[in-house]
Amino acid sequence: MKLITNYFKEKNIDFISTREPGGTPIGEEIRHIILDKKNHNMFAETEALLYAASRGQHVHEKILPALESGKVVITERFILSSLAYQGVGRELGIDEVRMINDFAIKGLRPDLTLFFHVDPVRTLKRKTHREEGDRLEKEGDLFHKRVYSGYIELLNTYTDNLQIIDASKSIEEVFNESIMHIENTMKKGRRFM
Repeated sequence: MKLITNYFKEKNIDFISTREPGGTPIGEEIRHIILDKKNHNMFAETEALLYAASRGQHVHEKILPALESGKVVITERFILSSLAYQGVGRELGIDEVRMINDFAIKGLRPDLTLFFHVDPVRTLKRKTHREEGDRLEKEGDLFHKRVYSGYIELLNTYTDNLQIIDASKSIEEVFNESIMHIENTMKKGRRFM
């Protein structure tokens, strides 16, 4: 993300860069609740609703105003993450999680989604064995395998505006491929990624 934002700065592109959950003061408070290891007994439905609430606040407070003012918006994560994590990983169902998110964000979708595909086994080991990991990173292998299979299912279903990038390549190759897709999207007058 930092390489992409630096590229935008060098090209004098008017943009904002943000993340989910979070991105706004209220969203950051919700992020803390969601990821806090002390909240280990959080119900799956609560988690899904909190993510949708954070996303809704993010869209209305930050993303839509930026788009309306003509800026490019780059966000780290969006609805696809909730569909994989809560819809499949938490076994709430993709349609159910999509419905609560669509209510919160009024159906807004990015013009481009970049999915950085990495080896799931390596990612799992890195996430689950970090001592300082957050509540979701501390979930067991079964949960993370469900999330990964959820992403694979979603990548095969939601092909519009989605580009899969092999993140096992060099940083330079990943960056160049990302910029190519971003520039192609911007040439079409689209600004939400």
